[in-house]
Parts: sequence; C-alpha cells; structure tokens
Amino acid sequence: MDPISERLRQRHPQRIDLSLERMRALCAALGDPQDRLPPVIHVAGTNGKGSTVAFIRAIAEAAGLKVHAYTSPHLVRFNERIRLGGRLIDDEALNVILDRVEGIGTEATVFESATAAAFVAMSETPADLAIVEVGLGGVLDATNVIQRPLLSVITPVDLDHAEFLGTSLPGVAAEKAGILKPGARGLIARQSEEVMAAIGARALAVHSPLTVMGVDFDAWAERGGMAFQDQERFLDLPAPALVGPHQVANAGLAVAVALELDMPEAAIAQGLQAVRWPARLQRLTVGPYGDAARAADAELWVDGGHNPHAARALAEALAERQAKVPRPLALIVGILANKDAGGFFAALRDSGAAVFTVPFDGACADPEALAAVARGHGLGATASASLPEALERALRLGAGRVAICGSLYLAGEVLSADRATWPE
Repeated sequence: MDPISERLRQRHPQRIDLSLERMRALCAALGDPQDRLPPVIHVAGTNGKGSTVAFIRAIAEAAGLKVHAYTSPHLVRFNERIRLGGRLIDDEALNVILDRVEGIGTEATVFESATAAAFVAMSETPADLAIVEVGLGGVLDATNVIQRPLLSVITPVDLDHAEFLGTSLPGVAAEKAGILKPGARGLIARQSEEVMAAIGARALAVHSPLTVMGVDFDAWAERGGMAFQDQERFLDLPAPALVGPHQVANAGLAVAVALELDMPEAAIAQGLQAVRWPARLQRLTVGPYGDAARAADAELWVDGGHNPHAARALAEALAERQAKVPRPLALIVGILANKDAGGFFAALRDSGAAVFTVPFDGACADPEALAAVARGHGLGATASASLPEALERALRLGAGRVAICGSLYLAGEVLSADRATWPE
C-alpha cells in the first residue's frame, strides 16, 4: 500500500456513508474551497466516467488550457486521484493539505477527506478548468457540495453498488441526476428510456437545460476514425486512442462538452489521439506480465470494468478484435465479492474464452466460487491460486490473446508490478 493510502486508512473510517452533512461542515471549516474552484465540469454515471474525464482533459489541454482533475479510485498510488494543472499532486503537498483537513477534527470518511483535500489543492492552484468525477451515486456523494458547476455530465447509467443505490434503474438514475444544478447545462450520454425519464424529471425540476446523445448529437466509428454530428456541424475525427467501441461513445460525449466550451476542432482531434487512461482495455507490453506474454507471442490486455455493463463493453471490444485477428482467447478474472459476478460472466458467455479465476488483495470473491459461476454461464473456468499462475497456465495452454479483467483493484496489482506501468 502506498504511503498516502496507508495514512488515510489508519486515520479515517473505511466505511461508505452517503451523507453531505459531514462534508459540508468540513468544507465550511476549510473556507469552502469548493466555491473557489476554477469553472467545474462535474461528471457522474455508472461506467465511462473516468474515460470521459480523460477525454475532456486531453482535449482541453490540447486547446492550451490548464486543467485540474479529481478522479477515483486510484490504481497504484493515491496521488493519481488529484491532478493539478496536468501533473499528479506530489506526496509532500498532499500530506500538508491532509494535515489541514485532519486538523479540523471531524469524523470524515476516507473519500470525504480525500475530496476535501482535492478541493483545497485545486482552489489554491490557478487553472482554467476543474473536472470532478463523482465517487458514488450523485445526490449524496461528497463531491456534490459543488453548487455552481459550469457543466454537468452524465455517462451511461446502469446498475452497480446495489447495496447503496438499490436495484431500481430509475432510482439509480435519479441519484446520478442529483448533480444537475439550476442553470448549468447537462450533457447526457445515450441512455435507456427509463433512465432518460428520471434524468429529465430532475432536469425539469431544477431548470437544467439538457443536451442528449442520440437526440441533440451523436458519434460513431467511421472509416478507421470517428464521426461526430450535432445540429450545427459534422466533424470527421481520428479514432480515439482508448480502445473499444464504447470509447467512441465516451469520446463523443467529451467532444460535445468541448464544443459547448467553444474548443477548436484541431484541439479536439489532438486530444482524442493524446488521451491516456490506464486499465481501460490497456495493452500491456512491459513489466513481468507484459514480458511473459510477449515471450509467448501473445497479446495481454488489462481492463478494470467490474459490472455487467462494463463486461458487455469488454465483450464487444474483444469480439471486434477477434473478428479482425482471431486468436485463442483467455480471460483472467478477479471480482470483488459484492459485485454481480453472474451478470459479468453472462455478458462474456459468447466470447469462447477460457476463464482463469484469481484472488487479489481485498474483499475479492473466492476463485473456486467464481469459477463455478463462470461455468454456470457456459464458460470453461479453472480457479488459480494467483495471477502469475493463471497467466502461466493460460499461455502454456496456447492463449494468444489474454485479458485480465473484473476489478480495478486487480488491474492496480498488475500495473504496480513494474514502475514503467505506473499511471502518470
């Protein structure tokens, strides 16, 4: 565990407790830094939040703007969550700010303390734009003390974190739509009808105008690149650097944000190609795992998607790649015990992949039980004692394309194995 994560683990409750009262009190004691941020783009949703943030940031930086970003969770180091003017906050600066936050004396959770620290850091460092990703839900998320965002963005909404958000899709959508604020335009990814109805109801109640993908604009892959169209223009753009059909949709949402802010087409094209966002169907060619795959003439991919919606995106991306260059496919899967493993494997049942289930550091599902779930969905699955063992077995059995998937925690373990693969 990195030093900042260990510090927070020792000093703050580990629970998730959705409430804004502690956060409001903490921010008030710190001088309400959330009210002194650069113009804020607030991003909620079930999947694609981090990728959309990365696209928006890359485009804005290509346009010459200085951009802050707050995202979660981290993969290797806690510092990844707070980016100031394009660079990760360093340990010394973060420790100084955490001293100030902890000096208030409230019983804030880890996420509340981290969010307060991010707001302090971003409010005290000049920038043109701040992009803030919701942690969980929306209405009661710690980031929702932001009352005057420049724009609100909602990525695709689906079921996840049922123990906190419930199993009603309209209910989950209403939680996510809690970031919509009076007078601030909401840019909305393509949604199901019931999700869009809940978002529309919230927008109407708070007088937030909406721009909706599939209605007011759209984006699609075309001729090796991507196209974007709204009611005023058609843009012929390069393919986004992030892999998978779902990333075209995430990129399209980011392009709509960029155009709302009058960013030039050249910066949009440059940002789409420059974007980096680790563990989202990331090709790994270095480090101990990348070296092992390369020695076996196999592709190795790492993806942190951890719910059925993310698994469907992974399945579609792998199917697209398999159609172009067929190779024996293996999935190395580790999933948190509280996630919908059945829904995850159901989305991948037609992949034809051999599955190897693994543990990781944290509250993960038992590999034997996980393998049984996979077999119940028609996949050949074997439990392994560790990730290295699973990869060795997959390669020995002839896998030419391997995807390590199921959890950002597992992806973080993969990337942490070699300094060259750490997110920067």
